[in-house]
Amino acid sequence: MRFEVSKVLDAIEVRLTTDPALARAVVDLSEVVRYADLDGGRPASLVRLGLLVDALGRYVSEENVPVYVITPRSLISDTDLTSNERMVVRRWADDGKIEVVPQIEDRVLEVAELLGLPVLTRDREDRHRARRPWVSEPGRLLALVSAQGGPTLVARVGRGELVPPAPRSPLGERLLSRVWSCPAPNCNVYGSGGDPDSPFADMRTYTSPVSQPPPTLRSGTPSCPRHGDRLRDAGPRPATEVFSVRIDGVIRQRFVVSEDKPTIIGRAPDGEGNVMLGQWLTDDARKWISRGHARLTLRNGEIVVKDISTNGTGIRPGTFDDNHRIHLKQNEARALAQEDLVELYADVLVGRSHLWASGGVVQPESVMGEAPTMAFRPVGRP
Repeated sequence: MRFEVSKVLDAIEVRLTTDPALARAVVDLSEVVRYADLDGGRPASLVRLGLLVDALGRYVSEENVPVYVITPRSLISDTDLTSNERMVVRRWADDGKIEVVPQIEDRVLEVAELLGLPVLTRDREDRHRARRPWVSEPGRLLALVSAQGGPTLVARVGRGELVPPAPRSPLGERLLSRVWSCPAPNCNVYGSGGDPDSPFADMRTYTSPVSQPPPTLRSGTPSCPRHGDRLRDAGPRPATEVFSVRIDGVIRQRFVVSEDKPTIIGRAPDGEGNVMLGQWLTDDARKWISRGHARLTLRNGEIVVKDISTNGTGIRPGTFDDNHRIHLKQNEARALAQEDLVELYADVLVGRSHLWASGGVVQPESVMGEAPTMAFRPVGRP
């Protein structure tokens, strides 16, 4: 059973991000691990985060949905978790997969407001309504409850209908337009990577300036959420655009194209940050699509796609009429209009994420596939 739990935690880890461009919801980890009513188990279990991650995927009908997890520092030493779970939480924190703060306070709501994300919580957040009135808007607070098909998310306000994503706040846009630097030694979120000559330099994980989460505000001053230190403005942040991979009508993955480096999409491209499609392709598609098939570059606000494949890359200019399909030959490049789709093979499409209103899948792949058998107890809507 211990091995099965470890595999589940590894699967959950893939869905964790503090990247503002990719996160789809925010959650307080110290809250969700205590949803004992879901399984009647221990007072705290890290595996319950997997139930929440799966429920979010079903709620938005999309595969591989990333969630922004925040935890108070005290959870790392909480003895209601197993020693292995505490070790995993610490690793996630050290690797920048989750955000650690001294106290939660209203950091979850702050991040949600800055980024325009829903909050996954059973708390009605009544004490914060005066300062953050948006918590009363439909779809902004989603609670995890048991249902016939397993744990599911229900909206605190509204009738359960999906609401359009909220925009980032103007303050969030300003904060995320800058790169921030923390004076704390070896800060893995707002640090520069530390001393490259250190014997442990290659073991540390640091967040790319492109992916930095929003600072917290202390008396109106941008500060490091983990260390509390005032952050230094280190200059403009590279621009980004969010794209989705849609295969056979299902959005399989979102990814970010940034000004600081191109992104290669293909069957199995080499290099960190590139997008591997092989695990979702049919045999015929796998034969057609090259290991590195197309390169996306963002320059001066314009996305340019370059074919680097053997068989060529298609461009669908806002239509699926084959008479309008544009074929790029090897090393040929073209700027993408807002509505253009990149076609690597039939029904293997890449486009800006806003082009698809639905993820196209009712039962996304679960991170709980290797979990020990669990009994879910139906509970009423909180």
